[in-house]
Amino acid sequence: MSDWWIVGGAYVLGAIPFSFLVVRLLVGRDLRSVGSGNVGATNALRAGGKAAGVLALLLDAAKGVVAVLVARRLGAPAEIVAAAAAAAVVGHVFPVFLGFHGGKGVATAAGAMGSLEPVAFLATLVVFALVVGISRYVSLGSIVAVALFPAFVAGFSWLGWTAPAPRPLLLGSAAIALLIVLRHLSNIRRLLAGRELRLGAPVAGAPEEGGAR
Repeated sequence: MSDWWIVGGAYVLGAIPFSFLVVRLLVGRDLRSVGSGNVGATNALRAGGKAAGVLALLLDAAKGVVAVLVARRLGAPAEIVAAAAAAAVVGHVFPVFLGFHGGKGVATAAGAMGSLEPVAFLATLVVFALVVGISRYVSLGSIVAVALFPAFVAGFSWLGWTAPAPRPLLLGSAAIALLIVLRHLSNIRRLLAGRELRLGAPVAGAPEEGGAR
């Protein structure tokens, strides 16, 4: 199998719209017409309740994990592994199955990053939890955490806390981080304007929490 078929397969895997499917199956709603309209785990939580949100989060993150692990299992070189990680995120953000209109890619990026460099990912997870816990803005936590991931990869490697980071890992991490930040430009504008939805805030069109059970 050509190494680039691995990257193509990672894109197709990433393009499976689990958040959309979960909300459709659990509460019978089109996630694109509820809440923020974003096809991702956070909007699934708002639109379908905790069960939908958690399930969507796990499935979306699994796409990033599987893309990296399969690439490594097949003996792909470092640049293909990094490209597969990025391709899974691109697939989630621009899914062929939904007309290339997908989610923000955070959960899939988290799965990919955690598989690429677990120690650096744990540091970003702490940052995410702190920012969201203080601000109640999931988008802000996502932006800050993912933007710091490449720096953590490089910094921890330089300090000797992790194995030397190959250049493809650094480039792949930076590409994923850049894509996530760009996908959050509208969130950044709403944050600056004070109009961003906080975690747990009611959303028009979303069912009561019990409706997802």
